[in-house]
Formats: sequence, structure tokens, C-alpha cells
Amino acid sequence: MSSLQSDLSAQPRPDVTSAASAAPGVALLTQHGKEDLIAPVFQRALGWRVERVDGFDTDLLGTFTRDRERPGSQIDAARIKARKGMELSGCRRGLASEGAFMEDPVGGFFPWNVELLVYIDDERGLEVIGMAQGAAANVHKWVNSWDELLQAANEARFPSHHLVLRPDDENHPHVIKGVSDEGGLRAAYEAALAQSTSGVVFVESDLRAFANPTRQGLIVAAAENLVAKLASLCPVCQCPGYAPVSPLRGLPCRQCGTPTRGLLGERWRCDGCGHEADVLQTRVRWADPAQCDRCNP
Repeated sequence: MSSLQSDLSAQPRPDVTSAASAAPGVALLTQHGKEDLIAPVFQRALGWRVERVDGFDTDLLGTFTRDRERPGSQIDAARIKARKGMELSGCRRGLASEGAFMEDPVGGFFPWNVELLVYIDDERGLEVIGMAQGAAANVHKWVNSWDELLQAANEARFPSHHLVLRPDDENHPHVIKGVSDEGGLRAAYEAALAQSTSGVVFVESDLRAFANPTRQGLIVAAAENLVAKLASLCPVCQCPGYAPVSPLRGLPCRQCGTPTRGLLGERWRCDGCGHEADVLQTRVRWADPAQCDRCNP
């Protein structure tokens, strides 16, 4: 089922309080302090009570220090966490967060962080995913002196951002995590250096949520993206999660009228009933001729 609407701002924005009343409690499995980031967003926007669940070592699903590989994809890991939290708590609604780090998707010049937050509701048969991404604080360096380590630590925004040290290289089995002050840094460096066969110590950012404030900001942004979707109800079936799924290109050139790659609008979709609508934006009517393949081949 598809329809066309002429203004993104015309999308339905339901009464958040009434939408939230159906799901006052949600289980969040985490051992790295994510409840302090996520719960306030849900409480403020939806009135939902996010409850931390423990009893399962989430590091079994992969670590950023590569001592345990993540099984499957980023979203696979998030779903497993959400399901495990629901199982442990007996709650039929679950949340889980999962991050990934890579090079920036445009030029590959700097580190990039993608954060996913999945909501699963077994009462409605519903899954909604929030996402945020941006530049990461993620440093990797090989150092062979204390002065070089201090320089690397400064680049990594230490001590607000914690560090991880290893002897020799990024795959050495002896990992010293959670280094958060200069005294701990000195002790970790000396311990790693004592085990090094090459006189080199590998230092990297600790990417666990509680240890990396830059990542924390993106987790909050992913939570905000998710609650915005949950507060958006499908105009056909009233299911939460009605949201944009893809851009619509084809904004006409101001000079010749030819469709360009400029943003014309967005396609919205409901995963509950399959309803789709092409929603045209009205803020920009024409594309710059400089962006037109006909006027500027």
C-alpha cells in the first residue's frame, strides 16, 4: 500500500503520553553503564521506565579489544542482547545497544562510530531500530617511550577517555583495560613493557561505553532517534515506528528543470502493516544548476 504526501512536517505526531502508556517497563541488558544514558531519554520523551538487567556477560558477544570476536553482525548482537535481557527479566519488551567502529564512510580519513539501539516488543510483534553515527575518539598507537605514550594519551583525550595497553601489538593476549589516570597509565605501561619482546607497547582507546564520552554522546543520539520513531504512529494501523526508510532523489534543476540527485523527499514505511508513503519536502523547491548533470556535465 503506497500513498503520496506533500510535506514532511505533516507526518502524524501522536500524543506521546498515550502511546507510552502501553509499555511502561522495558528491560535493558548492559554491564557498561548504558542505562544512565538511555533511561533518561525514554523517561523524558515517552514516560517509559527502562530497567537495567544483569546476570549475563555481554562481553561474550564480542569485545572492542578483539580478545573475543562478535558473532554475526552489529544488529545481530543487539538483538541477542535484547532477547537475553527479556529472558532474564521476564519482560516482554527489551532494549539493547551495540556499537561499531570503522573508518569514516566518505574518505576513510578518520575513525567513525555507528551506534544502534534496538527495541523489541513481543506483545505487538514489533522491532524498531534507532541509529546515530559520527566521528569517534578511537586512537591506536605503538609507542616505545613514556613521552610517546603521553603524546598518544593526549591525542586520545585521556584521562576523560580511558585507555587500553598491550605488550608488542594489538593482538597480544595480555590486555590492560580501564586505564583512567596518570598513575594507572604509568603502572600499565611498565607492566606491558616488562612483557614486551620488542620494547614496544600498543595503546588504544577503551571503547566501552562508560570509558568513552564521545561514544556516550552517540548512544544518547541513537536513543533520541529511537524514541522519535516510537512516538510516530502509522496512519493506517497506529503501530509505533512509522519512519523514513530511504531518501527520494530528483529535485528539479532551477535552470532547466531536469531531475537531479538533490533531495526531493523521503519514503516512510510501517513495518507493522507495510504501509508506505512518499513524503515530499517543501523547504527547497529547486536544485542549484551546479549540481545538475545537464547544466554542469
